[in-house]
Amino acid sequence: MCGINAIYAYRDSAPAVDREELVATRECMRSRGPDAASMWISADARVGLGHRRLAIIDLSPGGAQPMCRASASLGAGAENAIVFNGEIYNYRELRRGLEGRGVRFTSQSDTEVLLQLYATRGAEMLAELRGMFAFALWDSEKRRMFLARDPYGIKPLYFADDGATVRVASQVRALIASGRVSKQFDSAGAVGFFLRGTVPEPFTMYRAIRAVPAGSYCFIDANGVSEPVRYFSIAKTLRDALDRDQAVDVHDALVESVQYHMVSDVPVGAFLSAGIDSTSIVALARESGATDLQTMTLRFDEYRGRVNDEAPIAAEVAKQYGVQHTIRDLTREEFLRELPRVFDVMDQPSVDGLNSYFISKAAHDIGLKVALSGTGGDELFGGYTSFRDIPRWIPFSRTLGRVPGVRSGVAKANAFLAKRSRHVSPKMSEIVRYGSSYAGAYLVKRGRFLASELPSLVGREVARDGLERLDLLHRIEEAITPDPGTPYARIVALESSFYLRNQLLRDMDWASMAHSLEVRVPLVDAHLLRRLAPLLVHRKGRGKDILAAAPRPPLPPTVVDRRKTGFTLPIQQWLGGAEHGKRAWARRVYATMYASDRGRW
Repeated sequence: MCGINAIYAYRDSAPAVDREELVATRECMRSRGPDAASMWISADARVGLGHRRLAIIDLSPGGAQPMCRASASLGAGAENAIVFNGEIYNYRELRRGLEGRGVRFTSQSDTEVLLQLYATRGAEMLAELRGMFAFALWDSEKRRMFLARDPYGIKPLYFADDGATVRVASQVRALIASGRVSKQFDSAGAVGFFLRGTVPEPFTMYRAIRAVPAGSYCFIDANGVSEPVRYFSIAKTLRDALDRDQAVDVHDALVESVQYHMVSDVPVGAFLSAGIDSTSIVALARESGATDLQTMTLRFDEYRGRVNDEAPIAAEVAKQYGVQHTIRDLTREEFLRELPRVFDVMDQPSVDGLNSYFISKAAHDIGLKVALSGTGGDELFGGYTSFRDIPRWIPFSRTLGRVPGVRSGVAKANAFLAKRSRHVSPKMSEIVRYGSSYAGAYLVKRGRFLASELPSLVGREVARDGLERLDLLHRIEEAITPDPGTPYARIVALESSFYLRNQLLRDMDWASMAHSLEVRVPLVDAHLLRRLAPLLVHRKGRGKDILAAAPRPPLPPTVVDRRKTGFTLPIQQWLGGAEHGKRAWARRVYATMYASDRGRW
C-alpha cells in the first residue's frame, strides 16, 4: 500500500522531468507510505516515477519501488518501470504460472509479478488480477505509460494533462502540490458534491484533474492520454449471470475471498462493530485459519445504553470468536481537536468518512498496518432501503406521470407543505418527476440536495454549468447498462457504482491512509461478485440473512436480530444539535475546504 506519482513529458516541446516537482508531489503523500521513499527518472529525463512505501508484502528492499526490470525484447540499457499502490492477493499463483514459462524473479513481491505479467500479457493481464490496485507502468519498448485501476476502484488514481506533460498521483492534493497543475475550479465537481455528498468520478474539484475510471485502463503516448478502456463492468457481470440459475455456495465463496484478503507479511486486524458485515468478516477470518486477529471498536459516551452503542455487543462477539479486542473511547474534545487535520487530509470534499478516520486512527494506535472491513455487504446483500423503495416508486411514478398536470401540481403542493413542516420531504415532487426510471429514482433516493437548491449553494452560473457538464442522470444510466435484468440486480449495480465507489471506498482510502493503514474489503471483490452473481440476479427479497448464515456456525442472534443503526459518530451532539445534520455538514466541508479560499483555484 503506497502513494504513487508519475510525470511523462510526452511532447518534444515539454520540459524534462523536474526532480524537485517529482519529490514535492511524492512527499505530499508521506502518510500513505512512511516506510520508504524513492524515485526513478529515465535516461532521457522524459519519464519520472515516485513512490512512498507502506511495506506489507515482501518487507525487504527487494520489494521497494519504483521497480525496474529489463525484458529480452528491449535494447541494451532499456527497462520497464512501475509504481504500484495496492495488493495483488493472488500474486503467488500468477508467479507460479510465469515461472512455469521460464520467467525468473529476484524478489518475493507482488509488484514484480505485475511487471513480468505485463511483459507477457500486456493489458489483458488485468482480468487475471485479484486485488485492489492502481499503478503507472512505463513501457520502454513502446514508449508509452500504462495506467490501470482495480475493478471496483478501491484504490484511487488521478491524472492531469496540460497538452504536453501528464502528471499522475494517488491524490488530487498531491497533483496540486506539484505547483504545475491548474487550480481552475470545476463546477461539475461542486454540483456533484452537493447532489451526492461526494464528487462523482471522473470529476474532481479541479477542471485539470480527472480520475482514471474504476475498472479501466488507458495509455499515454506521444499523442497524450487515450480514452479509458473499461475491462470490468458490474452491470455486465450481473447481466451475464441471468441465464445461470444455478446453486451458489455462499459460504465457500466468502471464505475464499477472506482467505485471499488475509495474504500479508505483517499482522492483519479487523474493524468490529455490532453489525452483520464486520461480524461476518471476523467469523470468516477465524474460520479460514486466522489465529492472531486483532479487532477494534469505537465507543462514545453519548451512545451508552442506547441501541446505537455498538461496543457491548462487539465485545461479546470478540470473546465468542476468541480474538484480541480493543475498545477505543472517542470524546467530543478529541473529535474537535482532530477536526482541522481531518480537513487537511480529506482529499476531496465528502459528507462522510469521519467514522473511517477515527477507527483507522484506533487501528494505527495499537500498531496495525492492515485491517479488514465489512464495507460492501449492504451493496451485495440488500442492506439499504433503496432495495425496497426504488422498485416501489417506479410504478407509482409512472402512473402519476400519465395524468396531465399532476407533476406540477405535486411540486407546488410539496413546496407549500415542506415550508410549513419539517416532516414533509421536499423529495416527494422529485419522486414524481424522476421516479419512473431506475436511474431517476436512484438520483432522488441518494440525493443530498435538490437541483433547485444549488443556486443558493454555489451560485446560479456555477449551478447551471455544473449540472450540464455533470449530466448525472446519464451517468447513472450508464451504471445499469447493459441492464442487469432484475430489480434487485439493478440496485446492486447502482449502489456499488456510486455510493460504494465514490463515497465509502474513497472515504476509506483517504481516512485510513492518513494513519498509514491499509484497509482491505473482502466483500468488494470482482471474483466474489462473479461467483455470487447467479444468486443476486434471481433474488427477490432483501436483507442480509444470507450473509449472516454464511459463517459456520452462523452469526449469533444478538447480532442478527439487532436493529440496523450504521456505524456513525454523534456529530449532531458534538457540533450543536439537529441543525448540524449531513446537509449542514456538507456546507461546512465545502466552506472550509474551498469556498473560503478561491485563490486555490
